[in-house]
Amino acid sequence: MNPVTGLSLGRIAIGAVALADPHRAGTMFQLDPQLNPQLTYVTRLFGSREVVLGAATLLATGKARRNLVLLGILVDAADAGTGYLGIQDGSVTQKTGGALIGPAVGAMLAGVLGLRTKRS
Repeated sequence: MNPVTGLSLGRIAIGAVALADPHRAGTMFQLDPQLNPQLTYVTRLFGSREVVLGAATLLATGKARRNLVLLGILVDAADAGTGYLGIQDGSVTQKTGGALIGPAVGAMLAGVLGLRTKRS
């Protein structure tokens, strides 16, 4: 499967879980919805962003698709940076920060790989 297609489908799947069951999505990322009731709201924001970015990338072609992949890489870099900052300010543990940073870095790498393939 093309890396961009796989990444886009992954975004849609993760986003759909975050929208449909933000408690479960928060738990997947080792966050505690019981200690932070606002997590449901923020998780849905994340979910809607992921679904839209994934769907838009799947539907786009040519230069527009390439630009959406680049945008996705930037969004994922911001997510990784947010995980790092969470560790630094103590809002998440190192273990949780790693669980947040790891997928973001993986998505960045998939995006870069997708840009390098001929049919992205």
